[in-house]
Amino acid sequence: MRINRISGLLLSVIAFAAPGFAQETADSVAPEGASEGQVQALTDELIAALEAKTNGVPVQSENWMVAAANPLAVEAGAKILRAGGSAADAMVAVQVVLGLVEPQSSGLGGGAFLVWYDAATGQLTTLDGRETAPLDATPTLFQDENGEPLQFFDAVVGGLSVGTPGTPALLEEAHRRWGRSPWPGLFTDGIRLADDGFLVSPRLASLVANDAERLSRFPATAEYFLPEGEPLQQGQRLMNPAYADTLRALAEDGAAGFYGGQIASDIVRTVRSAPGNPGVLSGTDLALYQVIERDPVCAAYRTYEVCGMGPPSSGALTVGQILGMLNSYDLAAMGPESMETWRLIGEASRLAFADRGRYMADSDFVPMPTAGLVDPDYLAQRAELLNAEGALTDVAPGNPEFDHAMNWADDESLELPSTSHISIVDSYGNVLSMTTTIENGFGSRLMTNGFLLNNELTDFSFRTHRDGVPIANRLEPGKRPRSSMSPTIVMQDGAPVLAIGSPGGSRIIGYVAKSIIAWADWDMDVQQAISLPHLVNRFGTYDVEVDTAAEGYADALIEIGFEVNPRDLTSGLHAIEIGETLSGGADHRREGIALGE
Repeated sequence: MRINRISGLLLSVIAFAAPGFAQETADSVAPEGASEGQVQALTDELIAALEAKTNGVPVQSENWMVAAANPLAVEAGAKILRAGGSAADAMVAVQVVLGLVEPQSSGLGGGAFLVWYDAATGQLTTLDGRETAPLDATPTLFQDENGEPLQFFDAVVGGLSVGTPGTPALLEEAHRRWGRSPWPGLFTDGIRLADDGFLVSPRLASLVANDAERLSRFPATAEYFLPEGEPLQQGQRLMNPAYADTLRALAEDGAAGFYGGQIASDIVRTVRSAPGNPGVLSGTDLALYQVIERDPVCAAYRTYEVCGMGPPSSGALTVGQILGMLNSYDLAAMGPESMETWRLIGEASRLAFADRGRYMADSDFVPMPTAGLVDPDYLAQRAELLNAEGALTDVAPGNPEFDHAMNWADDESLELPSTSHISIVDSYGNVLSMTTTIENGFGSRLMTNGFLLNNELTDFSFRTHRDGVPIANRLEPGKRPRSSMSPTIVMQDGAPVLAIGSPGGSRIIGYVAKSIIAWADWDMDVQQAISLPHLVNRFGTYDVEVDTAAEGYADALIEIGFEVNPRDLTSGLHAIEIGETLSGGADHRREGIALGE
């Protein structure tokens, strides 16, 4: 499998460097009139970044860096940074290209969480661009006539699962606060690539083929992903003029061009008329959507503060809990090959996920013990449970300090892997970490105006109560579903030292926590930390990454008392270490790169 992954990456290099791609790459980065020498140099630079990832070597730079899930998107951001733009400017360019070339994972029809370090003020800010439940949605939206939860994909595919998109509003808000470049120019590369076409990557072609049946259910989606009834092929040039027109509307009118007018009308019509599974999204929902600034959640680990997005994300809280419980254990001395190391990490994760399932949801709708969950005294108390000989037989939520007496039942919502992560450091010292999604791969499978719509409402619990006790993450009108997205900035002595995040559903939390431990405790560089084989335990079963050294730990984990599930663990970690120089890493499990100067 390792050989296959490397072969897949080399195929990506070939696809992206094929005839036509050199010109695409150069056009997206260089000013008009670039010489042939400039074109060749830029292409060599991009291929060097891909080779660095394949060889497990971090990319180094002096001034700025961007790491994201597709070379074309990274080059779009690099163009902005090279011209003096901010990390917020570059993020807009990266996101609009990702929505074109990696449409299964994120886009204008989805939502995102953004963590920002401002070099001028030294402040951390988090912006919540999560989708919201329509005002016409009811708590029993995903239950049948007998009050039983729908099967997951019966709820996902179609209009019923679509929440109000937040990404376009988030792009505009980030640019309003921290942008330096003119807004219209941030869409240039996305528009050009959509009009002229881009080469379908191996990953996109594979995912389309694997999901062909669901993609075929709706005519607009089928026409784009299954032309003439056949799945898109690797290396095929794909154009999306409808997406180009949507980007032009955003460039000219800002987010208002998305949340009102023809695009908004088309979104509503697509959702409400979806054959077999219509939804309830309305024009009012789109018109009312707002990005929310929230307080960052930070947890102490060693000499660091690990900071990220608070509720409705469970990411920063759960990552913080895992690390906080491990703070008193000398993982550095144990090392990454010790079974005791993985017993402790796995059990800390199980305890954190128990709290996540009980307490974490949109804090605008339900009271949450946010501070109590990452209080060092509480985590030290929870860590005492780790002093056991083998795997814990019973894992239950704890009792963090809570100024509210409401009782919550445990959640049972699903959150399947998809999503994308962007890490950027600009030449001014600003740092951005943003995780962005349409939830499940290809979202609701509904497409309009060149982009896919999310299925984010299925991140809510399908049940409203358990044994008469309400579930915190139940669906309510206007509410934002709980997420595991964990965009993270690690601070030390008041300065950022690491930006990191990943896709992967609820396993995001384990991917990010493992990588921070590898970097902080085992003296690994960012590429080594990202590439380290995954072992993830959320609910008692230890997922171990197949065809890696992790799979060799299976017997020992079983002896300790864990159930073990060898499987693919397709993270998409993108990280930048910030020191005297910048050091970037991209996950070999996907197609992204890190690039800087």
